[in-house]
Amino acid sequence: MDATKPSLAILCCLISVISVVSESPYRFFNWNVTFGNISPLGPPQQGILINGMFPGPDIYAVTNDNLIINVYNSLNEPFLISWNGVQQRKNSWEDGVYGTNCPIPPGANFTYKLQVKDQIGSFFYFPSLAFHKAAGGFGGIRVLSRPLIPVPFPPPADDFTVLIGDWFMKNHTDLKAILDSGNNLPSANGVLVNGRGPGDSIFTVEPGKTYRLRISNVGLQSTLNFRIQGHKMKLVEVEGIHTIQNVYSSLDVHVGQSMSVLVTADRPPRDYHIAVSTRFLNPILSGSAILHYSNSRETVSGPLPIGQRYRIDWSLNQARSIRTNLTASGPRPNPQGSYHYGSINVTRTIRIANSKSTVNGKERYAVNGVSFVDADTPLKLADYFNISGVFRVGSIPDAPPAASPVRLDTAVMHGDYHAFVEIVFENTEYVVQSWHLDGYNSFVVGMDLGKWSPASRKGYNLVDAISRCTVQVYPQGWTAVYVSLDNVGMWNLRSEIWQRRYLGQQFYLRVYTPSHSYRDELPIPANALLCGRAKPLLL
Repeated sequence: MDATKPSLAILCCLISVISVVSESPYRFFNWNVTFGNISPLGPPQQGILINGMFPGPDIYAVTNDNLIINVYNSLNEPFLISWNGVQQRKNSWEDGVYGTNCPIPPGANFTYKLQVKDQIGSFFYFPSLAFHKAAGGFGGIRVLSRPLIPVPFPPPADDFTVLIGDWFMKNHTDLKAILDSGNNLPSANGVLVNGRGPGDSIFTVEPGKTYRLRISNVGLQSTLNFRIQGHKMKLVEVEGIHTIQNVYSSLDVHVGQSMSVLVTADRPPRDYHIAVSTRFLNPILSGSAILHYSNSRETVSGPLPIGQRYRIDWSLNQARSIRTNLTASGPRPNPQGSYHYGSINVTRTIRIANSKSTVNGKERYAVNGVSFVDADTPLKLADYFNISGVFRVGSIPDAPPAASPVRLDTAVMHGDYHAFVEIVFENTEYVVQSWHLDGYNSFVVGMDLGKWSPASRKGYNLVDAISRCTVQVYPQGWTAVYVSLDNVGMWNLRSEIWQRRYLGQQFYLRVYTPSHSYRDELPIPANALLCGRAKPLLL
């Protein structure tokens, strides 16, 4: 034996040690999901609590952390949680929507095993089944940068989750029954801040210090304008991307969107209104919270600060001003700006048009003429086990068809692995749309009012467009994004206007490679729940 060469046992030991040292940390969570009485707007109603909390507990993580979240379903109906903005790299198995996961049965548990791989930023989780989102079950997710990766602003004195959203005083079961009967939802009854009514949420600050507010619109249908009486807000991050640090007096946050702002307590010590109000609606609904200076001797007074109400051009110009900070480091050491998306050849254009129609006497919403209906088996399981008849790839076209009746189908679109595609969202209606693609961030290269055409590409931002997971489309307008399909899986592309999603305005994008390599996609989890036509395979 050559004494200069380590033995096989020593090599194995070294490899094991290196693996342990190099593996990212684990964070463990145990959640019990129950119904409970809540009264955010006064009258009591049934809400969804996590560990007795409404909203649910925040998730704190650092880039690349492994999150082990054991969810026990103590409801009397099936339940799923999805993770808005967490990209689930190579792991759509944990995405938590019905197209990828079997619901957690009543009285059972399921352990989500997910990694915030190469991500930073502000996100949220929410229940994805049966209109549960209208009852709560949501909470904030914050993913911090690793210590060696610089952040482009000094550490704030504190970091606050601010969940805003419209709210209905009807129980989620009543709202679901309204939709199931073929009718539209009534108007919302109010706006909540962290699950509380007007003035009931308090954020305490020290004079002279700067704070980070992570704002997420977890509501069902309303764009919300956010502002703080007497204070400016410096935008620093949008859904995992550091932004150019523009200063705003108010910000529009569309349904499903998240962003971070810095606020400095540089005003005379007193209490100030935090105001949140609906946009583009009549009547306008408002909610509020309180920014409380620790040495304040004066309670909040005066009316809520006035925000933008109807002007679409103001909101559009603000959206265009949100751009990527190309000098900031990202979750990896290399700068985010090193990814020159503007010089990559687009291999495919997908045009997405929303519409609504009456089908079989009931109102339905559609994408490119197809209104989505759930199959009896999660699509990801059907794909993995080669179960025929559950869905058909190509059941939704790449562009809106000429005028034709809306049809019902389990819509699945094909996506080539590593393709670089352009998606154009076209909105011919008179309401703001909000669209989300699981598994990805997309470069928002353009948005405008009017009709999109190939000539619209001349105005695209091909240098520092913001990259995000949820984009708005203004009335009678369009929004264009570029996305690199580098994440294999079955991914939900949906309207974040929850009535529309529930009634069919969604589909699944199957990003596929025939290699079946673990380098491209992780194997099915050992604890995966099986249901529908996949259930017999449990044996």
